[in-house]
Amino acid sequence: FQESENSLESLVSIGNICRSPIAEAVFRKLVADEKLEHKWRTDSAAVSDWNVGRFPDTRALSCLRNHGIETAHKARQITKEDFQTFDHILCMDESNLRDLNRKSNQVKDCKAKIELLGTYDPQKQLIIEDPYYGNEKDFETVYEQCLRCCKAFLEKSH
Repeated sequence: FQESENSLESLVSIGNICRSPIAEAVFRKLVADEKLEHKWRTDSAAVSDWNVGRFPDTRALSCLRNHGIETAHKARQITKEDFQTFDHILCMDESNLRDLNRKSNQVKDCKAKIELLGTYDPQKQLIIEDPYYGNEKDFETVYEQCLRCCKAFLEKSH
């Protein structure tokens, strides 16, 4: 996530087609609902290059639409510049966290605070599990976790 005058935010998962685009879309809606669009720049990315250029999983898009949220996101891989630009890089699980910390160590002038999005979950569910091999209910679970975490993060950040 990126707050244009204060903070920037990026959400990261392994492939950038399920969890992170859901979190990005949820956070964008929360920011819009609070009329804070002028303060935030939000994006999402993958640690891998597997799905670069692809739209989110159809189940992720369906889940978002069920909650009145649209997205035009296309998957991309995190870049060195992201570590220098974004104030916050929030990821979904320990594997993402390890990969991001390793990548950030190779970046000069890394300013991003890298942490798990689940750190902000009031229900203390630290890990947001990948729903890719699951069903619609698993995507709904990801949505609910992302909503709780993003609300808490936004409240803490402004």
